[in-house]
Amino acid sequence: MPAALPIRRVVLYKHGVGYFERKGKVSGSEALHLDFKARDMNDVLKSMTVLDLSGGSVSAVSYDSTKPLEQLLQEATIRIPESGSLTALLGQIKGARVRVRVGGKEPVEGIIVGLESLPVVEGKASVVRPFLSLLVGGSLRTFDVLEITELEFLDDAVRKDLEFYLATVLSSYKKDSKRMSILTAGEGERELFVAYVVEAPVWKTSYRILLEEGEKPLLQGWALVDNTGDEDWVDVDLALIAGLPVSFVHDLYNPRYMKRPVVEVKTEAAAAPVIPEEGYEGGESRKEEESEEEGASYGAVALGGPGGVARGGVAAAGKIQVRRIRAAAQRSVEVKTLTKEVGDLFEYRVDHPVSVHRNQSALVPILQRPFEGRRVLLYNQATREKNPMACIELTNTTGLTLEGGPVTVMEADTYVGEAMLDTMKPEDRRFVPYAVELSCTVSVEKGMEDGPVFRVTVSHGILAMDQYYLQRRKYLVRNKGKRPATLFLEHPRTDSELQGTPAPAETTDGFWRFKLELAAGESQEFTVTERTRGAHRRALSTVTSEEISFYLSSRYIDQRLADAMRQITILKQRLVVVVNEEKQLTDERERLFKDQERIRSNIESLKSGAAQRELAERFVTKLSEQENRLDAIGVELEKLAKERKAATDEVARRIEELSYAADVGS
Repeated sequence: MPAALPIRRVVLYKHGVGYFERKGKVSGSEALHLDFKARDMNDVLKSMTVLDLSGGSVSAVSYDSTKPLEQLLQEATIRIPESGSLTALLGQIKGARVRVRVGGKEPVEGIIVGLESLPVVEGKASVVRPFLSLLVGGSLRTFDVLEITELEFLDDAVRKDLEFYLATVLSSYKKDSKRMSILTAGEGERELFVAYVVEAPVWKTSYRILLEEGEKPLLQGWALVDNTGDEDWVDVDLALIAGLPVSFVHDLYNPRYMKRPVVEVKTEAAAAPVIPEEGYEGGESRKEEESEEEGASYGAVALGGPGGVARGGVAAAGKIQVRRIRAAAQRSVEVKTLTKEVGDLFEYRVDHPVSVHRNQSALVPILQRPFEGRRVLLYNQATREKNPMACIELTNTTGLTLEGGPVTVMEADTYVGEAMLDTMKPEDRRFVPYAVELSCTVSVEKGMEDGPVFRVTVSHGILAMDQYYLQRRKYLVRNKGKRPATLFLEHPRTDSELQGTPAPAETTDGFWRFKLELAAGESQEFTVTERTRGAHRRALSTVTSEEISFYLSSRYIDQRLADAMRQITILKQRLVVVVNEEKQLTDERERLFKDQERIRSNIESLKSGAAQRELAERFVTKLSEQENRLDAIGVELEKLAKERKAATDEVARRIEELSYAADVGS
């Protein structure tokens, strides 16, 4: 009986699962066993597909319980110790029917009565040996256990108990392993197919780009696969899927119990029957076209090396050497990858068998093609303030989906840098920066200034002037190299508008990307001006006559609004006069109150006598004069208060009635 079906196909995904297919032969009603890690059982139970491809059927699939090993062994009816296993076993199965063969004699069938130890004389010594007692027919016979050459259990129950115990003990050697048994039914030899999905390491990609003067850039891709399982992959059909299908873990392995209501029988006489509560538990094919991709030619422009690599003229012998390296690279790694679109996914399938031993990894070539690209410079102040990055402007003309991964860049026979490549669909275009371009420097100057007012509105006593603010950033680029360069300048993209600046070559989520062509040894200045909108607000009650004249001369307001605002200013000036008069009278009244207090105090301190009476009369006359003045002040303050209120109400009314809106310059 085979222990398992061999793995024939492996499909690895980018989201942490692998799809495995097994195929093999079964005969009759043979049972096949597969061992899985305990953590994979949920995925296996969720995804396993079992098919008999030769007309037979799959009667059942059974798998190990979730109970701990110790509990399983305690539930077994048979226990075999580490030592004395045979005698211990025979001692536990009294009454079992067995067939015993001693030496070359005919077998004897009987029922086990027991096991006893009897002395046996061997030479001059006596040795205690175990003897098995069997009830054979109507007689009792004993057999030396050490001379028994064959012992067959005739009772199915005993045999199954023993097999269960031994299988349980065997599983203990792999504490994390769970066995799944596939029970089949049919006649003759048949082919069985098993497929399932389990957790698997994410397959990874790495690339090499070979640059050569006057030649198309060459892209070489490798897939890194890891076999972390307990079984070798021998000559398997390997496929790698780029994409992100939905996948999740759902607990199907652990038993799930429904909580049931507990009902107790009532002991009262004539009690109605108790009815337990009812328990509830929430509980198009796509045609795929497959085509073999051959190595096609794609146009490309010549590339050079980064500024940090000394080049000079390439000697003829050097060019021959470079061409030999390129030819060797193309010849040594023969890639015949079958590719196809699978919905939103993309599949790389290696067209030759792949073998990866358990707990080992492998590099599998999946791509080797030329592509369209050129060497450019990319400047981003946040990435590097003084220098741009040397990049490959890569257009994915390979016809394949390129998964993200590291890239090693070689120019001629020299390593020139490394980069990271994001996932690219066919015809996608990306910049792949691989080195700092030291032969080009960039300096940046920033400036901010107020721009013109473009709209003025007056409403509810507020004068609002909408105006522009201009932010300028000047880039000074110096190409100190001996060859021309194309530089893409990335400027942070905001909600503002570009003003007086050439349109960007392209726009990203976070940047405007401007394109500059630099001659050898050239310095070029490029200014980006951004225009943002802001608002300046003033209360009309605070606007002065000088400001009104300025607004009118600047054509922010018209003559009608200026006249109305001047009338309000005149009213405010009269209001100021009234308020000042009120303050002066109030201050005078306070002084009179204090002087009266002083006079009354002096009068109280005077004594009798002619001189004293004369002075007292003077004080009384003074008090009388002050009282008259206080009465007059009260009348004047009352009048001023009415005038102030009327002026205040008039100013507020006129301000509230003013409404104006105009676009400046329209």
